[in-house]
Amino acid sequence: MTEIETMSFEDAMRELEATVAKLEHGEATLDESIALYERGAALRAHCDKVLRAAEERVEKITLAANGQSTGSVPVEGL
Repeated sequence: MTEIETMSFEDAMRELEATVAKLEHGEATLDESIALYERGAALRAHCDKVLRAAEERVEKITLAANGQSTGSVPVEGL
């Protein structure tokens, strides 16, 4: 498992925002910019993955006839 894969969504988003800001300022060398872009792409992919998993969990929440939550079905259990 890579370092990025162990990051929380919030930590990955903060680093992604900082990475984008560095790229926007244009003060990095070409090689540094490429490395920043690659890391940013990996951070974005991780955020997308974590967000999709959270959305799937929310979609699996089961409701009773009266609309009250009766629990949830973990995505892993499907």
